[in-house]
Amino acid sequence: MKFRHRVVRHVAAWVIKPYSKWKYGIQIDPFREQGDRPYLILYNHQTAFDQFFVGMSFSGPVYYLASEDLFSKGWVSSLIRWLVAPIPIRKQSTDVTAVMNCMRVAREGGTIAIAPEGNRTFSGKTEYMNPAIATLAKRLKLPIALYRIEGGFGVHPRWSDCLRKGKMHSFVHRVIEPEEYADLSPEELLEQIQEGLMVDEGKADATFKSEQRAEYLERAVYVCPRCGLAEFESSGNEIRCKRCGIRIHYGEDKRLTGVGESFPFQFLTQWYEYQKDFVNALDPMRYVQEPMFRDVSSLSLVHVEKKKELLYDAAKLALYGDRITVNEGQADERIFPFSELSAVSVLGRNKVNLYFGKEVYQLKADKRFNGLKYVNLYYRYKNVTGENPDGKFLGL
Repeated sequence: MKFRHRVVRHVAAWVIKPYSKWKYGIQIDPFREQGDRPYLILYNHQTAFDQFFVGMSFSGPVYYLASEDLFSKGWVSSLIRWLVAPIPIRKQSTDVTAVMNCMRVAREGGTIAIAPEGNRTFSGKTEYMNPAIATLAKRLKLPIALYRIEGGFGVHPRWSDCLRKGKMHSFVHRVIEPEEYADLSPEELLEQIQEGLMVDEGKADATFKSEQRAEYLERAVYVCPRCGLAEFESSGNEIRCKRCGIRIHYGEDKRLTGVGESFPFQFLTQWYEYQKDFVNALDPMRYVQEPMFRDVSSLSLVHVEKKKELLYDAAKLALYGDRITVNEGQADERIFPFSELSAVSVLGRNKVNLYFGKEVYQLKADKRFNGLKYVNLYYRYKNVTGENPDGKFLGL
C-alpha cells in the first residue's frame, strides 16, 4: 500500500464517477457504513467497467485482483501497476502468489476486491464461482461486502462492442461479518456468497435502446437449436445461423424472437444454458479426425507480466475434440493437445489464452471470432477423460 494510491483514487473519482453515469446510465450507491475498516469486496462481473463502479462506492484505494493479461502490455502495465497496484492472478489456475499478495494487503489494512466468477458473464446470469473464494475469505478474516451490479448485461453485454441506452445500478447488497462466518464451513460460506451475488437478467425488466443490439452475438453462441454446432453472423438487431439460415431478432427488452418462424428461447440466458447442455452431452472423441471448427487468428507468446511476442499474424486454427492445431500440415505446424494443456481461458470479448506447460499462448482473431467454444470444448474433453473433478464445468 502506498500513499499515491489514495491520491490517484481521489483524483480519478472526479472524472470517473460522472463519466460512468453519463456512459452507462448507472446509479452508484456509496457505502456509507464503511468507516475506516478494510473489506473484502466480492462482486458479480457484468461489464469491463465494473471495477470503477466498485471503487466509486468505497472511499480510499481498493486493490483488485486482475488477470495476467493486464500485466503483459509493456509500459502500460508498468504505469497501471505504479498507479493502483492491482494484484496479478493467472486465470483458471491455482495462483499461490496471488493468495499471498492478498494476505499481505489485508495485513496492511487494505481493501481487496475480487470477482469470484473470474469472468464477465456472457449470458446475463452470474457465472460459476470457484469454491476457493470461500477458503480465501476465511483466511483473510475481513468483513465481506457482497457488491451487486444490475443492468450491466442490458447496457453492455460482454459480447458486444456497443452500449445500449438504459439503466444500471450498483450497491453493497450485504455485509457478512467475520464473526458471522467464523463457524461456517467453506461450503456454507460459498453458498451465502453465491446467493448474494446471483443476478439473472434473462427477463424483460427494462428497455435498452440501440440499433446494434445483436451485433457480435456470435462471440457468445455457436450451437444452433436446429442444427447443432454451427457458425453465426450478426448485423444490427439480428443474428443468423450460417448453416440452416434461421434468423433471430434481439429486442430492446432483451427478448429473442424468430424472424418469420418460431424460436425456442425467449432470452439469451436460456439459449446459453441449452448450449452448455449440448456441449456436456457431446462426445469429443467423435471429432478427432475432422475438426469441429476452423478459424484464422494471430498467435502470440505471452511473456507474463512483461509483453506479448507475435508468432503468427494470421494462423489457420483447427479445433478438434482433443486438440487445437495451428497451421496444420505446414512446416510451422503447432499442436496443442488438450491432455497437455493445463487450462484454456477467454479474456475480454474473445481473446483466448492457452496454458501449455510453463508457457502461455494467446489467440486473437477478428471481431467475429468466437473464443468461448475453445474454452468450453477443452473443458468438455477434461470432463470426459476424468481430469476435471466437476463433470459439467465448462471453463466459466
